[in-house]
Amino acid sequence: MNVTKISIVVFLACFTQLAHSQESIHWMSWDEAIAKSKITKKKIFIDVYTDWCGWCKKMDKTTFQNPEVINLINENYYPVKFDAEYKKDIELNGNTYKYVSSGRRGYHELASALLRGRMSYPSIVFLNEDFELIQPIQGFQDAENLEMMLSYFAGNYHKTTPWKRFMANYHSEEKPTQKTVPVKYQPSN
Repeated sequence: MNVTKISIVVFLACFTQLAHSQESIHWMSWDEAIAKSKITKKKIFIDVYTDWCGWCKKMDKTTFQNPEVINLINENYYPVKFDAEYKKDIELNGNTYKYVSSGRRGYHELASALLRGRMSYPSIVFLNEDFELIQPIQGFQDAENLEMMLSYFAGNYHKTTPWKRFMANYHSEEKPTQKTVPVKYQPSN
C-alpha cells in the first residue's frame, strides 16, 4: 500500500514539474547557452533589449507569456535575453566583444554585430547551432508573428522556402501536441 502511495506522489511531483517547466521561457546567459550547446546542439534565440525600452517590456508581458511561444522557444532553442548595454566582455566564436561608451548611453559590440549595426529595440536574433547569424529581426513582435518565425527557423524552412511563401502557407493550431516544431506549414504545389 505504501509503495502505491509513494508511486502516486512521485508521479504527481514529476507531472507538476513538467507542467511548471513550460509556464515561462527558460532564459539563459551566454555562458549557459554555450555550455549547453557543447552537450546538445540547438539553435539560439536572442531577445536583444534595453532596460529603458517600453516595447521590450510590452513584449515581455505579452508575447513572451504566450504558451505557444514559450513551448516553441523552450523546445527548439537555447533562449538568451541580452541587454544591448551590457557592460562585461563576452567571448563568442573566438572573438571578444566589449561595451562601448557612447554619449549618455553606450552599447555592447556583440549587440551591434548581431543586429548588423542597426541598433533598434526590441530585436530578436536567430543563430544556428554553431552560433552563426541566421537572421536579426527588429521591432516588437506579437505572439502570432513570433510563433510563425520560431517555426520557420526551428524547422529549417529558411534554407529551402522563401519567407513570403512560408507565411502564405502557414496554418495556426490551437495547441501543438508535439514537443518539437508543430506541423503548421503546408507547402503549396
